[in-house]
Amino acid sequence: MELKDGKKHTCGLRRPFGVAVMDITDIIHGKVDDEEKQHFIPFQQIAMETYIRQRQLIMSPLITSHVIGENEPLTSVFNKVIAAKEVNHKGQGLWVSLKLLPGDLAQVQKDFSHLVDRSTAVARKMGFPEIILPGDVRNDIYVTLIQGEFDKGKKKTPKNVEVTMSVHDEDGNLQEKAIHPGAGYEGVSEYKSVVYYQVKQPCWYETVKVSIAIEEVSRCHLRFTFRHRSSQESRDKSERAFGVGFVKLMNADGTTLQDGKHNLIVYKGDNKKMEDAKCYLTLPCTKMEMEEKEAPSGKNLHHLANFTPTKDSTKDSFQIATLICSTKLTQNVDLLGLLNWRSNSQNIAHNLRKLMEVEGGEIVKFLQDTLDALFNIMMEMSENETYDFLVFDALVFIISLIGDIKFQHFNPVLETYIYKHFSATLAYVKLTKVLNCYVGNADDSSKTELLFAALKALKYLFRFIVQSRILYLRFYGKTEDGDEFNDAIRKLFLSFNVLMDRPLEEAVKIKGAALKYLPSVINDIKLVFDPVELSVLFSKFIQSIPDNQLVRQKLNCMTKIVESDLFKQTECRDALLPLLIDQLSGQLDDNSNKPDHEASSQLLSSVLEVLDRKDVGPTAVHIQLIMERLLRRINRTVIGMSRQSPHIGIFVACMTAILRQMDDFHYNHYINTFKTRQDIIDFLMETFIMFKDLIGKNVYAADWMVMNMMQSRVFLRAVNQFTSVLNRFFLDQANFELQLWNNYFHLAVAFLTHESLQLETFSQAKRSKIIKKYGDMRKEIGFKIRDMWYNLGPHKIKFIPAMVGPILEVTLVPEPELRKATIPIFFDMMQCEFNFSGNRNFHMFENELITKLDQEVEGGRGDEQYKILLEKLLLEHCRKHKYLSASGEVFALLVSSLLENLLDYRTIMHDESKENRMSCTVNVLNFYKEKKREDIYIRYLYKLRDLHTDCENFTEAAYTLLLHAELLQWSEKPCVPHLLQRDSYYVYSQQELKEKLYQEIISFFDRGKMWEKAIQLSKELADMYENKVFDYEGLGNLLNKIFIYRGKEYERREDFNLKLLTQFPNAEKMTSTAPPGEEIKSSPKQYVQCFIVKPVMNLPPNYKDKPVPEQILNYYRANEVQQFTHSRPVRKGEKDPDNEFANMWIERTTYTTAYSFPGILKWFEVKQITVEEISPLENAIETMELTNEKISNIVQQHIWDRSLPVHPLSMLLNGIVDPAVMGGYANYEKAFFTEKYLQERPEDQDKIELLKQLIALQMPLLAEGIRIHGEKLTEQLKPLHDRLTACFKELKKKVEKQYGVITLPPSLTERKPSRSGSVVLPYIMSSTLRRLSVTSVASSVVSTSSTSSDSASSRPGSDGSILEPLLERRISTASRAEELPMKDDGDNRISKLKRKDWSISKSQVIVEKEPEMELTSKMGMSGKAQRPKSLQLGENRLTLLQSSSLQHSVPCSPPPITPKTPRTQSFPSLQADGLANASLESTPPPPPPKSKPYENSNPRNSVEVAPPLPSRREAKPPPPPPKTRKSSVVSSEQGFQ
Repeated sequence: MELKDGKKHTCGLRRPFGVAVMDITDIIHGKVDDEEKQHFIPFQQIAMETYIRQRQLIMSPLITSHVIGENEPLTSVFNKVIAAKEVNHKGQGLWVSLKLLPGDLAQVQKDFSHLVDRSTAVARKMGFPEIILPGDVRNDIYVTLIQGEFDKGKKKTPKNVEVTMSVHDEDGNLQEKAIHPGAGYEGVSEYKSVVYYQVKQPCWYETVKVSIAIEEVSRCHLRFTFRHRSSQESRDKSERAFGVGFVKLMNADGTTLQDGKHNLIVYKGDNKKMEDAKCYLTLPCTKMEMEEKEAPSGKNLHHLANFTPTKDSTKDSFQIATLICSTKLTQNVDLLGLLNWRSNSQNIAHNLRKLMEVEGGEIVKFLQDTLDALFNIMMEMSENETYDFLVFDALVFIISLIGDIKFQHFNPVLETYIYKHFSATLAYVKLTKVLNCYVGNADDSSKTELLFAALKALKYLFRFIVQSRILYLRFYGKTEDGDEFNDAIRKLFLSFNVLMDRPLEEAVKIKGAALKYLPSVINDIKLVFDPVELSVLFSKFIQSIPDNQLVRQKLNCMTKIVESDLFKQTECRDALLPLLIDQLSGQLDDNSNKPDHEASSQLLSSVLEVLDRKDVGPTAVHIQLIMERLLRRINRTVIGMSRQSPHIGIFVACMTAILRQMDDFHYNHYINTFKTRQDIIDFLMETFIMFKDLIGKNVYAADWMVMNMMQSRVFLRAVNQFTSVLNRFFLDQANFELQLWNNYFHLAVAFLTHESLQLETFSQAKRSKIIKKYGDMRKEIGFKIRDMWYNLGPHKIKFIPAMVGPILEVTLVPEPELRKATIPIFFDMMQCEFNFSGNRNFHMFENELITKLDQEVEGGRGDEQYKILLEKLLLEHCRKHKYLSASGEVFALLVSSLLENLLDYRTIMHDESKENRMSCTVNVLNFYKEKKREDIYIRYLYKLRDLHTDCENFTEAAYTLLLHAELLQWSEKPCVPHLLQRDSYYVYSQQELKEKLYQEIISFFDRGKMWEKAIQLSKELADMYENKVFDYEGLGNLLNKIFIYRGKEYERREDFNLKLLTQFPNAEKMTSTAPPGEEIKSSPKQYVQCFIVKPVMNLPPNYKDKPVPEQILNYYRANEVQQFTHSRPVRKGEKDPDNEFANMWIERTTYTTAYSFPGILKWFEVKQITVEEISPLENAIETMELTNEKISNIVQQHIWDRSLPVHPLSMLLNGIVDPAVMGGYANYEKAFFTEKYLQERPEDQDKIELLKQLIALQMPLLAEGIRIHGEKLTEQLKPLHDRLTACFKELKKKVEKQYGVITLPPSLTERKPSRSGSVVLPYIMSSTLRRLSVTSVASSVVSTSSTSSDSASSRPGSDGSILEPLLERRISTASRAEELPMKDDGDNRISKLKRKDWSISKSQVIVEKEPEMELTSKMGMSGKAQRPKSLQLGENRLTLLQSSSLQHSVPCSPPPITPKTPRTQSFPSLQADGLANASLESTPPPPPPKSKPYENSNPRNSVEVAPPLPSRREAKPPPPPPKTRKSSVVSSEQGFQ
């Protein structure tokens, strides 16, 4: 920066002030393109304190700056600012807008002339771009002042060094304005660096550009003078330069100064001598140069200068960097040596070899000069053949270099040189000679790479050869060298032929390169060589390659030959085409192992493309040759090729092109080439089949209209050509070929009905365009079909009825003229059959027309106009006929009526009203029934059936199928195809089909609740099984049934059994509840088995997870149920007299009925049976859980309703705590709590611990029950209560000692009101009780729990515990019991259950419910109505049978498939559980030793239910239970002899 003007201060110094930096990477890459956006570039300045102190010349050490020290290099400041996230710019900076302009400079100046004009500065890249463009002339030398180190000398502080750079010639003359500090900056003669204050090692990193004339570069050098600057003007003027350095721009060997860093020597001495170039130019300029000069002599060269030698001369150093961007200056000595080869001829060979090591950018800069040098060496040093090979290799290297993508833009430069600057008239002699030598010595491995490179460069090598030959002929004419050039070419091809004929494994790389690159010389060499002979040479070249070698490369080579100018000449094609056809014929031959379809199709398409051109001379002969040799092979290739093949499209296009280029005489000639009549038949058959297949399966996309229409046009012409062959060779009586004619008609119809020709489907514009260019091809082929039909004469009868359908398709095409032309064919068919059938009728035609008409109209064809026209034309022709007037008129009206019904049916099928569709279907159905067309009639029957089933009209669907069954007989006659329905049963006889139909009909009647009709058909089927086909297994399946029967209220089972046996007087009643065995099922007798099942409640979803009143639950326990369970004991193993319980299993069967109860019948058939087995241990767990639940819930009932009688509670407590029944626990201990049991079944460990916990859990429940019993005690019950208390004390002591202590929370015994003043009583399961209880070890029980039943502290939860759903257990057994439900399914109790399925049709069961009065008397209750036993629900074990996963035996958490119903709104923790046990039976089941647990215990239900929610109990007697219907069971086994 400039200091303020003043007398005492120095002006004109460049001082560091600050920087403003912006990262424009995103803008350069185009990521930011908002030219309207303004960018702020913050300004970062150096430390102002330092700057002020410097002005005041305070020379004391610098104070630490607060911003950036001014002596820090500006480059470092740049980097810091760029790296910093924020700059403390204090509002200082620049606002700029940026825009990225696409294109090169010329394009930008043209497109953005308002932004870029001549005055705009252009900064060129420091270096060459990735792609060097020809004509880009540059001569820029970039010099960067990097750094220096300067001794302070006699001064106390380092110097303030300023570097002055200037350009001088060898005489010391200054080059004016040769230095440019920046782009757009005018040149300056001297450049002065920034001055850093008192820095010993200043770093500048300042770059300038030196621009001088190219011719001056060799004479010029850069001079750097170093001067100390002072801020005081007077002192500054007295300062002289204390040193000088220089560097020459061109080295002594003529190469330009190398790019990179240079350490310059700083010379010191007399100032005048410093400015004298002659004084210092003789000295080394860089330290490297000085070392090189000192090394040989070992002398110090400093004294050679006229500078005063001082010790300081070598202490100072200065470093610069240079970069040369010049298209005329080279830094490569080898390239320079080649360019100046005349001055150094002894190194020519060395320089030629070194040329191939020169960097490509250097060569392309001097491309013309280098090529001139090469050819001059070749011509002027012609006596030395060594140079020929070296020049050839160098030329190949340069050509290969131009082929590189980096220099590809120099291709035009190379070609320009060849055609405009190249002048070596005899170069072709040398080049062909060397090339021939290389090819001829291809077996020399040392030359393989050179030959390969030469082949890659063959195109431009031959351009040099050809251009040289052209120049020679231009100057000397043909007579000078005779045939020498042609002989050289012939010899070269001969060498290639020898090369190609060698075994494949040798030089395969060279062979492939020859095939790839040799065709590239054709267009050039034909300018100076006879094209026909060249064609022959290439033919021989191809023929020299052994068969089955390099097949693809060979085909690609031929393709390039075809694509050259050679193949466009007729005479050349005459020579080449036979070879090409031979090669293609071999590839497309049927016996070809692995044909290369891709390369073959490319070659074939290239040949046909050339032949289709108008400027290639006559092609008829060539088309004929291709037609004769290849057409049929191409056809067979298309026929055999998959439609998914990627090559099918091009082969079809080639075939189409051949047919398109064939004239009429080609078709005639081709037919005449076949030697036998059978050959013609085979060809026409192949062609017709192929055409039809291609028409049916489009090879090209449907929207590629041009290609599809072109293909159709060509096919149409070909088919019309072949029709004349049919008429000429295969129409007379002796030579008629039925199949050939048949194929023709089907092809023609397929063509006519193809979707791409249906113009009605296109827009009007598209239709008009197609008609204008191609016409309506349908009419053309349709009229031809009509003519060919009438040509058949007496052969017509052979096509009836087969051709009725195809002709119908033609007539249905909505083109009026075509319809009028083809509908009369129908009358011709009627007349023909009438005349030739012998029966004087046309029934075959009639039946076929009706069948096909039905199919076509249903498929969417036909319209009202067609119906009118068909009726009109048929009537016109029939009325003119002598014999067909009557029958023909009837038929015409019949067809018209059928069409009307079919059109109505098709229209109504889209109607939303299914009733209308059914009605219309029946109309059509009745029509076919009258015409006795059973095949179509049956088809519409099933359409009607489907309509009925869609509407769930199962009864109507059954009656519909019955119409089909009535067409069949109970006989072994085979089923004719039309009797089979569309989803055909795989049957053979009518009897089999009728049987299957009956089974389906019965199923429909069953679903439609038409059981009377179902029974009627079942009896007919049973009679057939028994008396006709003797299929007793089928009879058994029909008769052996299982039903669930819903009994009357309070109906006894004995009465029900009596009523049942009255209906089946011959039946024998089974006494066992076990499933009947095979001997009973197959017995001729009748058996009835009857037992009780329990309904499984199915609560509606809207009641789940809600507090539902008990009355609602009572309803769903006996109504809207579809599943029932039955349990029976099964003994496994030997009987243990001491403990029968140990090996007694429970078999639980679940029945699912077809419909839910109650329904329209009192019985429904069982459709599914599942069976599970419950182990003794699991049964014990269930029994204990059920007992605990009953104790808990009867205790809660008494807490909630104090008016309840105490007798049920007395009986329950007495049955449990009385020592007389203590055998229950003892049996468990003997059976399960032994080491032997655990050793045999270690997987039951968790279940045993659970059983122990259940026993311990019973104690606090009994304690609460005895407490309540004491509160409601009467005088008569006092002895009983005393005994209960004593027994419980002993029992509790024993249990707590063995199984631990469990404490219940008080919340379980609190009474809380529900909404509207009612009370919702929760039904609490034992698993919930366990989860909410606290377990402690037995040893600690004594101090915390009282054994007195009436003590306040003995009440469960009296210790003040709160309701805690997940209280921590203090005993390991309880912990394991809690973890059990979370284990894998394989560990739970169901893992031991064994399922088995029963055949539903092989057994019968009838279910009944025991009378409620009987249950009441059994329970010994007085004054308290109880729920019937059939409606009592356990803990729902059979949930497992309806789920794929098995639940755990102790549901501490809710099973996943059970409905989660909250017990009460007063118990949130219970609501969260969603568990329930709805058994409210007031009397407990007898413990195991007294009573077998499987006899009276309630089986678990398969669906977990919500808890009962009874209404508030009053002191008055409870209301009677809701009336429920009984579920009784009937089991019936019937057999008939």
